[in-house]
Amino acid sequence: MASTTEKQVALITGSSRGIGRVLALKLAAKGTDLVINYKSNRELAEQTLEDVRAAGADGIVVQADIEEPDDIEAMFQTIKERFGKLDAFVANAAASAFKPVSQLKLHHLDRNWAMNVRSFVLGAQRAVELMPEAGGRIVVVTSYGSLRAFPTYASLGAAKAANEAYVKFMATEFGPRNITVNAVNGGLIDTDSLEFFYSRVPGMAPMQSVIEKVPLGRPGTADDMASAIEFLLSPSAGYITGQTLSVDGGLTVVAPPFWADTTGDLRASVFGSEG
Repeated sequence: MASTTEKQVALITGSSRGIGRVLALKLAAKGTDLVINYKSNRELAEQTLEDVRAAGADGIVVQADIEEPDDIEAMFQTIKERFGKLDAFVANAAASAFKPVSQLKLHHLDRNWAMNVRSFVLGAQRAVELMPEAGGRIVVVTSYGSLRAFPTYASLGAAKAANEAYVKFMATEFGPRNITVNAVNGGLIDTDSLEFFYSRVPGMAPMQSVIEKVPLGRPGTADDMASAIEFLLSPSAGYITGQTLSVDGGLTVVAPPFWADTTGDLRASVFGSEG
Protein backbone atom coordinates (compact mmCIF):
# COMPACT_ATOMS: atom_id res chain seq x y z
CA MET A 1 0.00 0.00 0.00
CA ALA A 2 1.13 3.54 -0.61
CA SER A 3 3.26 5.05 2.12
CA THR A 4 1.06 7.34 4.21
CA THR A 5 0.30 8.15 7.81
CA GLU A 6 -3.42 7.77 7.17
CA LYS A 7 -5.09 4.55 8.33
CA GLN A 8 -4.96 1.91 5.59
CA VAL A 9 -7.91 -0.27 4.54
CA ALA A 10 -7.57 -3.64 2.80
CA LEU A 11 -10.14 -6.04 1.36
CA ILE A 12 -9.21 -9.73 1.17
CA THR A 13 -11.73 -12.04 -0.45
CA GLY A 14 -12.09 -15.44 1.20
CA SER A 15 -10.36 -14.20 4.34
CA SER A 16 -12.17 -16.20 7.02
CA ARG A 17 -9.61 -19.02 6.75
CA GLY A 18 -6.40 -20.19 5.09
CA ILE A 19 -4.09 -17.76 3.31
CA GLY A 20 -6.61 -14.93 3.52
CA ARG A 21 -6.91 -15.19 7.29
CA VAL A 22 -3.14 -15.36 7.83
CA LEU A 23 -2.67 -12.31 5.62
CA ALA A 24 -5.41 -10.41 7.45
CA LEU A 25 -3.64 -10.92 10.76
CA LYS A 26 -0.28 -9.87 9.31
CA LEU A 27 -1.78 -6.64 7.99
CA ALA A 28 -3.68 -6.03 11.21
CA ALA A 29 -0.43 -6.24 13.18
CA LYS A 30 0.76 -3.26 11.13
CA GLY A 31 -2.39 -1.28 11.84
CA THR A 32 -4.33 -1.92 8.64
CA ASP A 33 -8.11 -2.13 8.95
CA LEU A 34 -9.57 -5.19 7.25
CA VAL A 35 -12.64 -6.05 5.24
CA ILE A 36 -13.13 -9.75 5.93
CA ASN A 37 -15.09 -11.32 3.09
CA TYR A 38 -16.81 -14.68 3.45
CA LYS A 39 -19.39 -16.65 1.50
CA SER A 40 -21.21 -18.81 4.04
CA ASN A 41 -19.38 -19.28 7.36
CA ARG A 42 -19.99 -16.06 9.27
CA GLU A 43 -18.70 -17.60 12.51
CA LEU A 44 -15.21 -18.08 11.05
CA ALA A 45 -15.26 -14.57 9.61
CA GLU A 46 -16.27 -13.09 12.96
CA GLN A 47 -13.44 -15.01 14.65
CA THR A 48 -10.97 -13.58 12.16
CA LEU A 49 -12.28 -10.09 12.89
CA GLU A 50 -11.88 -10.70 16.62
CA ASP A 51 -8.28 -11.69 16.02
CA VAL A 52 -7.75 -8.63 13.82
CA ARG A 53 -8.95 -6.43 16.68
CA ALA A 54 -6.75 -8.29 19.14
CA ALA A 55 -3.81 -7.50 16.85
CA GLY A 56 -4.55 -3.79 17.17
CA ALA A 57 -6.58 -2.98 14.07
CA ASP A 58 -10.29 -2.90 13.23
CA GLY A 59 -12.54 -3.92 10.38
CA ILE A 60 -15.83 -5.38 9.24
CA VAL A 61 -17.09 -8.70 7.93
CA VAL A 62 -18.97 -8.69 4.64
CA GLN A 63 -20.88 -11.65 3.25
CA ALA A 64 -20.59 -11.83 -0.52
CA ASP A 65 -20.65 -14.66 -3.03
CA ILE A 66 -18.11 -13.34 -5.51
CA GLU A 67 -19.63 -15.45 -8.27
CA GLU A 68 -22.51 -12.97 -8.17
CA PRO A 69 -21.91 -9.48 -9.63
CA ASP A 70 -24.64 -7.98 -7.43
CA ASP A 71 -22.87 -9.32 -4.32
CA ILE A 72 -19.58 -7.80 -5.47
CA GLU A 73 -21.27 -4.45 -6.05
CA ALA A 74 -22.92 -4.54 -2.64
CA MET A 75 -19.64 -5.43 -0.93
CA PHE A 76 -17.82 -2.45 -2.40
CA GLN A 77 -20.74 -0.17 -1.63
CA THR A 78 -20.47 -1.27 2.01
CA ILE A 79 -16.74 -0.47 1.97
CA LYS A 80 -17.45 2.97 0.51
CA GLU A 81 -20.06 3.74 3.15
CA ARG A 82 -17.93 2.50 6.06
CA PHE A 83 -14.44 3.66 5.09
CA GLY A 84 -14.84 5.96 2.10
CA LYS A 85 -11.79 4.44 0.43
CA LEU A 86 -9.79 1.27 -0.15
CA ASP A 87 -6.00 1.02 -0.23
CA ALA A 88 -5.55 -2.66 -1.12
CA PHE A 89 -7.61 -5.34 -2.84
CA VAL A 90 -6.47 -8.96 -2.58
CA ALA A 91 -8.40 -11.42 -4.75
CA ASN A 92 -7.79 -14.60 -2.79
CA ALA A 93 -11.00 -16.66 -2.95
CA ALA A 94 -11.12 -19.43 -5.56
CA ALA A 95 -12.99 -22.61 -6.45
CA SER A 96 -13.29 -24.95 -9.40
CA ALA A 97 -14.12 -28.45 -10.59
CA PHE A 98 -11.15 -30.81 -10.77
CA LYS A 99 -11.83 -32.90 -13.87
CA PRO A 100 -10.16 -33.83 -17.16
CA VAL A 101 -10.95 -31.39 -19.97
CA SER A 102 -13.08 -34.04 -21.67
CA GLN A 103 -15.37 -34.17 -18.62
CA LEU A 104 -15.92 -30.45 -18.09
CA LYS A 105 -19.57 -29.52 -18.49
CA LEU A 106 -21.01 -26.14 -19.41
CA HIS A 107 -21.87 -25.32 -15.79
CA HIS A 108 -18.28 -26.10 -14.74
CA LEU A 109 -16.92 -23.68 -17.32
CA ASP A 110 -19.41 -20.93 -16.50
CA ARG A 111 -18.91 -21.16 -12.75
CA ASN A 112 -15.13 -21.31 -13.09
CA TRP A 113 -15.08 -18.09 -15.13
CA ALA A 114 -17.48 -16.30 -12.79
CA MET A 115 -15.70 -17.36 -9.62
CA ASN A 116 -12.08 -16.96 -10.58
CA VAL A 117 -11.79 -14.49 -13.45
CA ARG A 118 -14.87 -12.30 -13.69
CA SER A 119 -14.85 -11.65 -9.94
CA PHE A 120 -11.24 -10.45 -10.12
CA VAL A 121 -11.93 -8.05 -12.98
CA LEU A 122 -15.13 -6.66 -11.45
CA GLY A 123 -13.45 -6.39 -8.06
CA ALA A 124 -10.45 -4.56 -9.49
CA GLN A 125 -12.71 -2.12 -11.33
CA ARG A 126 -14.56 -1.22 -8.15
CA ALA A 127 -11.41 -1.21 -5.99
CA VAL A 128 -9.67 1.31 -8.23
CA GLU A 129 -12.63 3.66 -7.92
CA LEU A 130 -12.12 3.73 -4.15
CA MET A 131 -8.34 4.07 -4.12
CA PRO A 132 -6.97 7.49 -3.07
CA GLU A 133 -4.76 9.80 -5.10
CA ALA A 134 -1.71 8.41 -3.29
CA GLY A 135 -2.30 5.09 -5.08
CA GLY A 136 -3.04 1.56 -4.03
CA ARG A 137 -2.29 -2.12 -4.41
CA ILE A 138 -4.04 -5.01 -6.15
CA VAL A 139 -2.85 -8.61 -5.75
CA VAL A 140 -4.47 -11.75 -7.11
CA VAL A 141 -3.60 -15.20 -5.78
CA THR A 142 -2.91 -17.71 -8.54
CA SER A 143 -1.31 -21.16 -8.66
CA TYR A 144 1.25 -23.16 -10.57
CA GLY A 145 -1.47 -24.67 -12.73
CA SER A 146 -1.21 -21.44 -14.73
CA LEU A 147 2.36 -22.40 -15.66
CA ARG A 148 2.35 -26.21 -15.80
CA ALA A 149 -0.24 -28.77 -16.87
CA PHE A 150 -1.10 -31.52 -14.40
CA PRO A 151 -4.07 -33.88 -13.99
CA THR A 152 -7.58 -32.45 -13.47
CA TYR A 153 -6.39 -28.85 -13.08
CA ALA A 154 -7.23 -27.49 -16.53
CA SER A 155 -10.26 -25.46 -15.48
CA LEU A 156 -8.66 -23.66 -12.55
CA GLY A 157 -5.22 -23.46 -14.15
CA ALA A 158 -6.62 -21.75 -17.24
CA ALA A 159 -8.51 -19.29 -15.04
CA LYS A 160 -5.36 -18.47 -13.08
CA ALA A 161 -3.47 -17.95 -16.33
CA ALA A 162 -6.20 -15.52 -17.39
CA ASN A 163 -5.80 -13.67 -14.10
CA GLU A 164 -2.07 -13.34 -14.68
CA ALA A 165 -2.73 -11.95 -18.15
CA TYR A 166 -5.17 -9.44 -16.69
CA VAL A 167 -2.49 -8.41 -14.18
CA LYS A 168 -0.31 -7.17 -17.03
CA PHE A 169 -3.09 -5.18 -18.66
CA MET A 170 -4.28 -3.73 -15.36
CA ALA A 171 -0.73 -2.75 -14.42
CA THR A 172 -0.36 -0.65 -17.57
CA GLU A 173 -3.79 0.97 -17.22
CA PHE A 174 -3.73 1.64 -13.47
CA GLY A 175 -0.04 2.55 -13.24
CA PRO A 176 -0.57 6.26 -14.00
CA ARG A 177 -2.66 6.39 -10.81
CA ASN A 178 0.20 4.83 -8.79
CA ILE A 179 -1.74 1.59 -8.40
CA THR A 180 0.36 -1.56 -8.68
CA VAL A 181 -1.11 -4.87 -9.79
CA ASN A 182 0.64 -8.20 -9.24
CA ALA A 183 -0.01 -11.91 -8.79
CA VAL A 184 1.34 -14.36 -6.24
CA ASN A 185 1.51 -17.83 -7.74
CA GLY A 186 1.46 -20.62 -5.17
CA GLY A 187 2.81 -24.14 -5.57
CA LEU A 188 1.86 -26.92 -3.16
CA ILE A 189 0.58 -24.85 -0.25
CA ASP A 190 -0.43 -26.75 2.88
CA THR A 191 -4.03 -25.58 3.29
CA ASP A 192 -7.45 -27.24 3.24
CA SER A 193 -7.46 -26.89 -0.55
CA LEU A 194 -4.30 -28.96 -0.93
CA GLU A 195 -5.69 -31.70 1.27
CA PHE A 196 -8.91 -31.70 -0.74
CA PHE A 197 -7.08 -31.98 -4.06
CA TYR A 198 -4.88 -34.90 -3.09
CA SER A 199 -7.30 -36.83 -0.90
CA ARG A 200 -10.67 -36.38 -2.60
CA VAL A 201 -9.92 -36.30 -6.33
CA PRO A 202 -10.28 -39.93 -7.43
CA GLY A 203 -7.08 -41.44 -8.81
CA MET A 204 -4.87 -38.46 -7.94
CA ALA A 205 -1.17 -39.17 -7.39
CA PRO A 206 -0.07 -39.47 -3.75
CA MET A 207 0.84 -36.07 -2.35
CA GLN A 208 4.19 -37.31 -1.06
CA SER A 209 5.25 -38.33 -4.57
CA VAL A 210 4.77 -34.71 -5.66
CA ILE A 211 6.43 -33.18 -2.60
CA GLU A 212 9.53 -35.25 -3.41
CA LYS A 213 9.81 -33.29 -6.65
CA VAL A 214 9.90 -29.91 -4.89
CA PRO A 215 13.53 -28.70 -4.65
CA LEU A 216 12.99 -27.38 -1.11
CA GLY A 217 11.51 -30.74 -0.14
CA ARG A 218 8.32 -29.54 1.54
CA PRO A 219 4.97 -27.98 0.76
CA GLY A 220 4.62 -24.27 1.31
CA THR A 221 2.58 -22.79 4.13
CA ALA A 222 -0.17 -20.21 4.27
CA ASP A 223 2.38 -17.97 5.97
CA ASP A 224 4.78 -18.33 3.01
CA MET A 225 2.05 -17.09 0.68
CA ALA A 226 0.79 -14.37 3.01
CA SER A 227 4.32 -13.03 3.49
CA ALA A 228 4.81 -12.69 -0.26
CA ILE A 229 1.47 -10.90 -0.64
CA GLU A 230 2.26 -8.66 2.33
CA PHE A 231 5.51 -7.62 0.63
CA LEU A 232 3.73 -6.71 -2.60
CA LEU A 233 1.26 -4.62 -0.61
CA SER A 234 4.04 -2.76 1.18
CA PRO A 235 5.76 0.53 0.28
CA SER A 236 8.91 -1.52 -0.42
CA ALA A 237 7.21 -2.97 -3.52
CA GLY A 238 6.13 0.38 -4.91
CA TYR A 239 8.10 -0.04 -8.15
CA ILE A 240 6.96 -3.62 -8.82
CA THR A 241 3.91 -4.03 -11.05
CA GLY A 242 2.59 -6.36 -13.72
CA GLN A 243 4.55 -9.28 -12.26
CA THR A 244 3.81 -12.82 -11.10
CA LEU A 245 5.80 -13.96 -8.07
CA SER A 246 6.05 -17.74 -7.71
CA VAL A 247 6.02 -19.10 -4.17
CA ASP A 248 6.55 -22.77 -4.90
CA GLY A 249 9.80 -24.01 -3.39
CA GLY A 250 11.26 -24.20 -6.89
CA LEU A 251 8.60 -26.59 -8.24
CA THR A 252 8.07 -24.76 -11.53
CA VAL A 253 11.79 -24.65 -12.37
CA VAL A 254 12.27 -28.42 -12.40
CA ALA A 255 11.40 -30.86 -15.14
CA PRO A 256 11.65 -34.62 -15.68
CA PRO A 257 13.76 -36.60 -15.09
CA PHE A 258 13.44 -35.44 -11.49
CA TRP A 259 16.20 -35.71 -8.91
CA ALA A 260 13.72 -37.58 -6.71
CA ASP A 261 13.62 -40.36 -9.31
CA THR A 262 17.38 -40.93 -9.51
CA THR A 263 19.24 -43.71 -7.69
CA GLY A 264 22.69 -44.66 -6.39
CA ASP A 265 25.56 -42.20 -6.25
CA LEU A 266 23.72 -39.74 -8.48
CA ARG A 267 20.84 -39.51 -6.00
CA ALA A 268 23.26 -39.30 -3.10
CA SER A 269 24.97 -36.29 -4.68
CA VAL A 270 21.82 -34.27 -3.97
CA PHE A 271 20.00 -36.04 -1.14
CA GLY A 272 23.00 -37.51 0.69
CA SER A 273 23.68 -41.15 1.46
CA GLU A 274 20.55 -41.39 3.63
CA GLY A 275 18.28 -39.78 1.02
